Amino acid sequence: MTDAYLLPIKTAAALFPLVALALFLPTAVVLYRRHGVMSRGRTLSLYGFLYYALSAFCMTVVPLPRRSPDMCSRYAVVADPQLIPGNTFGDIWKEAHGKVTVNALVLQNPAVAGTLFNLLLLLPLGAFLRYHFRRGPAATAALGFGASLFFELTQWSGVWGLYACPYRLFDVDDLIVNTSGALLGWVLAGPVTRRLPALETLDGRALARHPVPFGRRLTALALDLVGYAAVTVLAVGVSRGLGEAAVLPRVPGPWVPGAAFAGWFVVLPYLTGTTPGKRLLLLRVVPAGGGALPLCRLAVRALLLGVATLPLLAGLSVAAAVLFVEPSLPGLVATARQATGEDAAYLAALYPEQALVAVLGITMLLAYGLRTLRHPDGLGPHEILSGLRNEALPHTRARRPHGTAPDPAPVRAATPLRETLTSV
Repeated sequence: MTDAYLLPIKTAAALFPLVALALFLPTAVVLYRRHGVMSRGRTLSLYGFLYYALSAFCMTVVPLPRRSPDMCSRYAVVADPQLIPGNTFGDIWKEAHGKVTVNALVLQNPAVAGTLFNLLLLLPLGAFLRYHFRRGPAATAALGFGASLFFELTQWSGVWGLYACPYRLFDVDDLIVNTSGALLGWVLAGPVTRRLPALETLDGRALARHPVPFGRRLTALALDLVGYAAVTVLAVGVSRGLGEAAVLPRVPGPWVPGAAFAGWFVVLPYLTGTTPGKRLLLLRVVPAGGGALPLCRLAVRALLLGVATLPLLAGLSVAAAVLFVEPSLPGLVATARQATGEDAAYLAALYPEQALVAVLGITMLLAYGLRTLRHPDGLGPHEILSGLRNEALPHTRARRPHGTAPDPAPVRAATPLRETLTSV
């Protein structure tokens, strides 16, 4: 019985790092846009909810049965859904074998244990909905019922067609008990919520310390680098295709990435006051003393950013190209899984230029980040030497005076930094 619960928990623990890593960038974008900051309290609460949701899902589908020709006959007893409310009481009486004792009816009754598990399954959901998402009892009941229905349909559909027939029973009583568990979690979270600090309070404290957090700027830079890389690959492909078709003269390879970088980090900020990544994170670039953006300062800023980030980006591009071009990719992956320190040293000796680019890129980026974090105001060398700063636009949950419209889109003639810092 214990193994039946331990296996889903172990499965969720193994999957959680991968899911958390895959969702980190989208999560950061949503949090920064909505709250202006990714505070520790909100981040821990949100990732705690993610781990709980993954564990709850694994509890409903794991362990997965082995596929076999006789699978549907082996699980024929759960093929038809149980749609009669209250059938659980009959199961409890059946498991008691007619004995009217506390042990038979409660303590040692598998049907009671299963019902208690279904009650506890969505209890954390109700607590999270009350504390993190600020939902009321009606919304909690609706969301609890929706989550329970999703779990039951996943079981009844054989994990949405993964299996030819269901291997667990669709039971309407589970919907009732799960929803009750979510409501119970909402009620029990009341005293705890009143003792814990509100997440908005934690956000406000973090924003008071750092109006434009380092993580927000780093997320915007990551988005810009991803967008720049995609645009560069597209531009290189188009230029080569047009050159081979003799439509346009062939452009030397290094000029295309350089032109794309200048367009992304110099021309776009000069025309719009921001880059696409910063626009998504509600940031804009402004001179420290206010006024219009000088083109020369934008060029200095972009040059310093390029020195810090392009070596790493080039190393990643080389690695991606090797993976795509390598004809025996499965063999390469299998070899990488069994690689040791000696193998890594051998590959570094075999490809010294690529290894040097990778090491140089990682070292420079780490040094650049540490230098920025150690600055009293969290400014990077590109911001200090160029005299340009990041200015935060009001996030979607920012408090504004009644009847005040949101700020317009950023323009070249930016407002002074001091005014924005006092309004965030």
